[in-house]
Amino acid sequence: MPAEFRAGERVRVRAGDPAGHTRAPRYVRGQVGRIVECQGSWELADEVAAGVAAPRVEPVYTVAFAAGDLWGEGGHEVTVDLWESYIERAGEDGA
Repeated sequence: MPAEFRAGERVRVRAGDPAGHTRAPRYVRGQVGRIVECQGSWELADEVAAGVAAPRVEPVYTVAFAAGDLWGEGGHEVTVDLWESYIERAGEDGA
C-alpha cells in the first residue's frame, strides 16, 4: 500500500474508541498534528493482537503534536507513530 500522506501535511487522528486493542493513544484521538515522516509499512497492530491470520499492512507515520494542544501547556512537540487507518487529512482550519 503506497503512503497517502507526505511530510508536512496536517492530519487529524480519528476520534473513536474501538473495541479491543488499538495503538492510537487516547490523548491524541481527535487531535490535529503534522506528518513528520513515513516509517515504512507494517502489519496493523490491532489486527495482530486480535489474532487475524493475515493482518493488513499499512504505512506508519511519525506525527507531531503541539504539547499545548494536548495538555494545555508546554512549548514542545510530542511525536507518536500512527498507522494510516488511524488518521485522516485535516483541513486548512484544522477541521
